[in-house]
Amino acid sequence: MKKNMFDSFINKVEIVGNKMPHPFWVFTFFALFILILSFIMSKMNISVEYFAQDGSLKLASVRNLLDKEGIRYIFQKIPTIYSTFAPLSLVMIMMISIGFLEKTGMLHALIKKTLLNVNPSWVIAIIALVGINGNIASDAAPIVIPALAAGIFKSMGKNPWIGIIVGYVSSFGGFSANFFIAGTDVLLSGITESVSGGIDSPYHPLINWYFMIAATVVLTIVTVIVTKLFTEKRLSDYDNQMASTNNNTIEGTVSAEENRGLKYCAIASIIFIALLLLLTLPKGSVFRADDGSILPSSPLMKSIISLLFFFFFTNAIVYGKTSGSVKSLKEIPALMTKGMIDGTSFLVVAFPASIFIHLFNLSNIPVIIGVNLGNFLKFINMSGLPLIIAFILVCAIFNLVMTSGSAKWLILAPIFIPVMSVIGISPAMAQLAYRIGDSSTNIISPVASYIPVIMGYLAMYNDKNKEVGIGTIVSLTLPYSIAYLISLVSLLAFWYFLNIPIGPGTYITL
Repeated sequence: MKKNMFDSFINKVEIVGNKMPHPFWVFTFFALFILILSFIMSKMNISVEYFAQDGSLKLASVRNLLDKEGIRYIFQKIPTIYSTFAPLSLVMIMMISIGFLEKTGMLHALIKKTLLNVNPSWVIAIIALVGINGNIASDAAPIVIPALAAGIFKSMGKNPWIGIIVGYVSSFGGFSANFFIAGTDVLLSGITESVSGGIDSPYHPLINWYFMIAATVVLTIVTVIVTKLFTEKRLSDYDNQMASTNNNTIEGTVSAEENRGLKYCAIASIIFIALLLLLTLPKGSVFRADDGSILPSSPLMKSIISLLFFFFFTNAIVYGKTSGSVKSLKEIPALMTKGMIDGTSFLVVAFPASIFIHLFNLSNIPVIIGVNLGNFLKFINMSGLPLIIAFILVCAIFNLVMTSGSAKWLILAPIFIPVMSVIGISPAMAQLAYRIGDSSTNIISPVASYIPVIMGYLAMYNDKNKEVGIGTIVSLTLPYSIAYLISLVSLLAFWYFLNIPIGPGTYITL
């Protein structure tokens, strides 16, 4: 296949990225580098001043992680840093349950039953749409969706890597877009409201909702286009190998045993969902918040991972026993163990990755970078749409070193909301521009906590001939990152020129 200039560029990105040592050593070296950098920058007394959310002027200095207190902290906290690494428990739970579900053959049978004659583009679109809206479940989506998508693509006889990448980029790169109101909307709008309390404009969780609904549709379409034009072609060299070694490749029709298993799974799913509704819908029920709400934050939303585990676990047992793929209860732990073994590489990489990310944030270096980027943009002579686009690019760059959305907005909001308000740009628009830049580069950020997760998933389905490194992930996700950024900026420009409301009662200008 003839390679164009972009393909050649992506190939070089992958080659250079994979020239780096094994990811375990990459994150180890990153952690050591941060220790040394924190020592040097602290001795140089590098610090920045910025306005906090409450309007007070704060000083952020680089913390020396190699002083006596820093060394004590590191050695005392390493077990805690690793054990409390956010994705660790989530990934392990999902690997056990989804791995068990896949080993019983349930996913394979379900795909044969529902997607055998469906255009693959629709499968990609469905995964992308679910992934983009998955941020309603917060951190669960970038872990659950890629794992499920891999199983779907494997059962279709396609390269599972395609499913992993589609699930990852849609759930993490499209993190701000949603048909519904998520915790992100509440969190960011709360910061926006507190920073701009003196400005007479509504600041509620819906201030970006109209735009985000449109962005969900646009990003779904863009995901399908990039996958069809780029990802599938790039991974086609491995597609035949993957399918030839895949014992679950779809062939023929669904057997009587599989049909029986799926029928009882449907009954079990209905019962499970009915019980969940019973525990959620009535006033004062178990899964409602104390104020009676369900969205955006409630015991239900905080229990997503646990509920998904029991849902998958229940269906796996029901399917296995009724289809005959599980003969006795003694087989269940063994099947769950197989699903766990496939993901053990993640446990190894997650150890130095968790330490690096924790130390990087602890050093205050991300804050220094963010404030300096903000101050640079603050003093350049721009206004209107060019200023908004420049702000988006600054957020996108800052996102490469600090992926926590709320933490970045706490730093940038007090800097940019007043500046933009002076030239007539509403705080709601400033928040929207931030969200575009913040989400577009999530998937290529080397400090994202999900990088070792996705590497673990790719390793689970590796064809043994393809190297899995940071370069692999960046080369496969960079086209989506560029496409997301261009498409969302274009959509924003369309909104800007037509002066369409970006949410109920909120506009681009004051």
